Amino acid sequence: MPIVNCGRFDVNYIEDGDGFPIVLIHGLAGDHTAWLPQIAAFKDTYRVIAMDNPGSGESSPVDAPVTTEELADTMIALMDNLGVDKAHVVGRSLGGLIGQHMALRAPERIQSMTLAASTPAVDRIGKRILENMREVLEWRDNWVDWARHSAHVFVSPAFYNDNPEAIARIEALVGNEARSKISYVNLNHAALTHDTSDRLGDIACPTLIMGGRQDPICSMQGTDELSAGIANSETVIFEKSSHFFLMEEAEKSMQTLTDWFAKQTP
Repeated sequence: MPIVNCGRFDVNYIEDGDGFPIVLIHGLAGDHTAWLPQIAAFKDTYRVIAMDNPGSGESSPVDAPVTTEELADTMIALMDNLGVDKAHVVGRSLGGLIGQHMALRAPERIQSMTLAASTPAVDRIGKRILENMREVLEWRDNWVDWARHSAHVFVSPAFYNDNPEAIARIEALVGNEARSKISYVNLNHAALTHDTSDRLGDIACPTLIMGGRQDPICSMQGTDELSAGIANSETVIFEKSSHFFLMEEAEKSMQTLTDWFAKQTP
């Protein structure tokens, strides 16, 4: 996979397909492989680009504090490097926080935006969960223990109880000891300090808001604030799911994205 310099960070990315570009930005605990189902689904129609966020995968570590604004600048620089003038931007969780600033900083570059499991500002329970996750990692200094303490909040109780093999796969993925701990701490703090609450009205691009009804990290309170604050938006709720609704309700989420891209592609 190629790596390109995007200012402060070198970014590792993958791309597949031709057509109008889709840029996929993953969440705090992932890397580009979180998007493999979407890449497979859309590569025959679109040019699909997914990267390892700074601090993830093969991209540069985040060894000093960073903001979601800086991460947005990194993603815009990646688009510059790849000759992408305009794209559908899809941000999940932390990726959605980054996407909001991309739409604010470079509105002419965003054909449409999808905010999946996102929020204008992490609310009190979300902050407690993220702080707890960060403290577990700092106390235990072990990704396996972090995964065991964290995985249950990513999915609904029913999914956790009924899908032990899927939970084991999630824990194995996010419990990878190769992940940078200092990067997670700094990115966790970036998520906690993100706040676009008073700027949502400045986001003008067509925006799809996707939220899990049972998500405690980016809760329905944040979803409702996005829906009320972004005028040119549509909202789809995944009633049975939590933070990982793209996996929990995979068929519905994929169809929602398919319909959205078809409607918004020039």
